[in-house]
Amino acid sequence: MQRLSFQDEIAKNKRNSILLIISAAAVIVGLVYFFAYIFAPSYLLFILPFSVIFILIYIYGDYMYGDSIVLAATHAKPAEGREHQYLRDTVEGLSIAAGIPQPKIYVMQSDEINAFATGRDEFHASVCVTTGLLKLLSREETQGVVAHEIAHVRNQDILLMTLVTILLGGIAILSDWAQRSFSGSRSRRGAGGKSAMLVIPALLLILFAPLISRLLAMAVSRQREYLADATGVEYTRNPVGLAKALEKIRDAAMPFSRASRGTAHLFFVNPLWRRVNEREGRLADLMSTHPPIARRILLLYQMGGIAGRIKG
Repeated sequence: MQRLSFQDEIAKNKRNSILLIISAAAVIVGLVYFFAYIFAPSYLLFILPFSVIFILIYIYGDYMYGDSIVLAATHAKPAEGREHQYLRDTVEGLSIAAGIPQPKIYVMQSDEINAFATGRDEFHASVCVTTGLLKLLSREETQGVVAHEIAHVRNQDILLMTLVTILLGGIAILSDWAQRSFSGSRSRRGAGGKSAMLVIPALLLILFAPLISRLLAMAVSRQREYLADATGVEYTRNPVGLAKALEKIRDAAMPFSRASRGTAHLFFVNPLWRRVNEREGRLADLMSTHPPIARRILLLYQMGGIAGRIKG
C-alpha cells in the first residue's frame, strides 16, 4: 500500500469539509429556490433570504452539535460501570499513543460487531462500540477496532463524516418533501403555468437531489478507511488483531437495524450493501464508502508478513 502523509490527509479532509458544506448548501438553496418559484412565487424575495439564514444556522448547528445528533440517533449510552472498564482503559491508552485528548466513550445495544467515531475535532470527539463487539471480540481484536476509530479522530476524519450524515440527510428530507408537494394535484396545477425552462430543472433537481447527495457522500473515500487501518496498526503494533476482528465481522454478517444510508459511512464496516462492499473497481467506489473487507484483511496480514493466513 502506498505510504500516506498524515498531514496531507488531514489538510485534504479540511478542504473536503469546506467543499462538502458549499456543495450541500448549494443543493439546498437550489431546492428552496425552485420550490418557492413554483409554489409560492409571490413570496420568493422573502423566502430566499430566510432560507440562506436558515441554512447558515443549520450548518453551524451541525458543526457544533452533529456528534450529539448522531449519538442520539444510534441510541448510544455512556460506557459506565465495571463491565466497561477494559474499554475505557483501551481508549485511554490508545489516545495517549495517538497524542490526542481522550474521546468520550459510548456503547450502543446491538448484536452486530461494529463501532464508529464522531465529533468536530480531537477535543470534541466520541468513540462508540456495539455490545456485540464487546461480547464477540477478544481483547486483542477490540484493541484493533478501537485503534482504527482513534485513528479517525487523529486524522480529523470525524468532522467530515459527521457533516455528511447531517447535511446530506437534510437534503434527502427536503427533496422528499418537495416530491410529495409536487405530486399533489394542486401543485401540478400551480406548476402548469410556469415556464418549462424553469419547471424542468426544478423537477430534475428535486428527483436527483438524493443521488447528488450520495455522490457528495463519496467525499468520505475508501482510502480514508485504509489510512485509519494503517494508523491504528501504528498505535497497537499488531495488525493481526484488527485483521481477526474483520474476519469475525465478515463471517458473522449480522444485520444492523439502527444503521441507514445516512449513517453507514460512520461505521468501522459498512452495515449496509454488504455484497456491493466486497466488490472492487470504479462502480464499487461509487456504491460504497468502505473498501472490501477481504482487501483490508489482506493488507493487514501483509503488514504482519503473514498474508498466507487469509481465509477465503
